Amino acid sequence: MKQTLTIMILLLTVMCGSCLRNDKAVNSPRDTNQVTTARLLEMSQQAGYTLATVKDPWKGGVLHRYALVPRDSVVPNGLPDDITIVRTPVQHALVYSAVHTSLLRELGAMQCVHGIVDARYFNDPDIEQGLRDGTIIDCGNSMNPTVEKVIDMQPDAILLSPYQDASYGHITRLDVPIVECADYLEYEPLGRAEWVKFYGELVGKRAQADSLYQAVVNAYSEVRQRAATAQTHPTVVSEMVISGVWNLPGGKSYMARVMADAGGNYLWSDDDHTGSLSLDFNQVLARAQDADYWLIKWTNINTLADLQGAYDLNKEMSAFKNKHVYVCDTQQTRFFEVMPFHPERLLREFAAILHPEVFPDVELKFYHHLEK
Repeated sequence: MKQTLTIMILLLTVMCGSCLRNDKAVNSPRDTNQVTTARLLEMSQQAGYTLATVKDPWKGGVLHRYALVPRDSVVPNGLPDDITIVRTPVQHALVYSAVHTSLLRELGAMQCVHGIVDARYFNDPDIEQGLRDGTIIDCGNSMNPTVEKVIDMQPDAILLSPYQDASYGHITRLDVPIVECADYLEYEPLGRAEWVKFYGELVGKRAQADSLYQAVVNAYSEVRQRAATAQTHPTVVSEMVISGVWNLPGGKSYMARVMADAGGNYLWSDDDHTGSLSLDFNQVLARAQDADYWLIKWTNINTLADLQGAYDLNKEMSAFKNKHVYVCDTQQTRFFEVMPFHPERLLREFAAILHPEVFPDVELKFYHHLEK
């Protein structure tokens, strides 16, 4: 009997120990995705590094995996060959997009930007000053950067936006991690904004990134809930015909989602595309001639006369006749730099345009009203 009791105790001990080990494995942060909304990004803490997985938006599966390893740590043994090791915080980055330099500024990490491409697209006083004093190097054209200049700046990471079947030219021959920034391919506004967590991890600003994202989520939710109290849902058409083609957002796109969250009835909401639709003027006119509001992103359209001058038949739109046209001048505003990681600001503008009775206190920063 005593022997039987001893065996039972041993079995219970083993079973409890197994339960504890399994419990620990289930709750381990290594198994927890730190990203909740972005569909193309996963991040999790591993032993000695952060694993970041960028999904392939075109073919499915994985586009790239990164081991973000702190500079003061030893690179873990046994990492798979398909994982790119990036030492963090990144200190000498070559950055392809003003969207990302703008975010790095907000995170307090502009000092890591040591090179850019396509300098004419960077409207940033710090970038311009850096180019003048030599602390930031202009590495030429994004399609074919000057390799010698890239080598001279000694980057420890190259941040660029991927495209389908990209090769990236000669820079792939350098022993420098290429960070594929696929945030622009997210069609959920908060999903795109959540990529701030990835960039925060890259530049050693995790706490700031988490705080920024939570503030964006809270503000977006507050505006969306407030817009939901509106008694009307005005119809909306977006963009304009350029060189015979009217490129407007697909029904499941980023812009369509923001318009819906602002309480608007986007006239292509029944469409399943997450990108743009390319239509001619008559196709748009047939569906959107009587749209209540017309929202346009373009440049040098400051009056209704300018809009008619761009294409005479624009005057046939009811929104034109009723003076319900709002234009974002993309050369005079920082729309493209700010909007990706601050969708709450765009949402607030759309909500104020569509429901001025609910948002009487909002001052427009991106869009302006064509009043004459």
